[in-house]
Amino acid sequence: MPAELAGNGSLEELNETNVAVHLPDVGRVTRGGSFVVSSTAKNIHIRSGLPVASEPKAPGWKSALDLACILLSLPVWLPLMILLMLVTRIASPGPIFYRQKRVGLGGRHFFIWKFRTMKLSAQTQTHEYYFEELMRANCPMTKLDAHGDPRLAPFGRILRASGLDELPQIFNVLSGEMSLVGPRPCLPNEFARYEPWQRKRVNGLPGVTGYWQVNGKNKTTFNEMIAMDLFYLKNMSILLDLKIMLKTCAVIAEQLFESRLAAQCNRQERDLRPPTTPGLQGERGRSPTTQILHT
Repeated sequence: MPAELAGNGSLEELNETNVAVHLPDVGRVTRGGSFVVSSTAKNIHIRSGLPVASEPKAPGWKSALDLACILLSLPVWLPLMILLMLVTRIASPGPIFYRQKRVGLGGRHFFIWKFRTMKLSAQTQTHEYYFEELMRANCPMTKLDAHGDPRLAPFGRILRASGLDELPQIFNVLSGEMSLVGPRPCLPNEFARYEPWQRKRVNGLPGVTGYWQVNGKNKTTFNEMIAMDLFYLKNMSILLDLKIMLKTCAVIAEQLFESRLAAQCNRQERDLRPPTTPGLQGERGRSPTTQILHT
């Protein structure tokens, strides 16, 4: 970079200078890791340099509806949140909440809040690699912990199956970073692998629940999820948001039932599986009887 363009060396000025060299009519650099180009009215992610969306804005009724629903349901979610805070604290040592960077409206980064469902020693890279594989494969996006996950803390499976681990995101909604209904916010490394048409899902505020969550969720493929998110953004309305909120309760009950059945099947499989005996190991370290059970 020429010395006369280097400025005082601050990160903000560096970003602005880099942008100005290539795009002279740039407007401003946003805090979320994207900048607004005045001439084309597009957000461009600094790291990828690809267009994200045409400066999206949430409709005015969104925040009003979210605030009204949060206030009306306060007697329900506040005591429940306090109870889950106590359960998390007693069941597993460590912090109650888990904070993770996500991609929000227009590609801006923010931190999402969740109840911690994993042990302190758990590695989260496993989930990231797993989701990257799901993005490439045209198969249902079954959860990694659907058949048990040793990384989960006590009560972690129940919190995830019910979606109650997402409850602290109410504070993300109150701060304007999210809405009660919208596409689920993805991780930055996932967003970097999106194709241009898939990036249009950040044209709306991310949601705690959404159209995809109540229409198949983990039984759908990655591209089907993106298509549902784009359908929601195109047909967004107060009535559709209310329908999704009501349907979410029924979906949570169904997920809890399926999770309980899966846990029972896992326990039965472990009980039926005989211990391996030295000298009788079969292919891949299994005993002949165990091989039959897994055929």
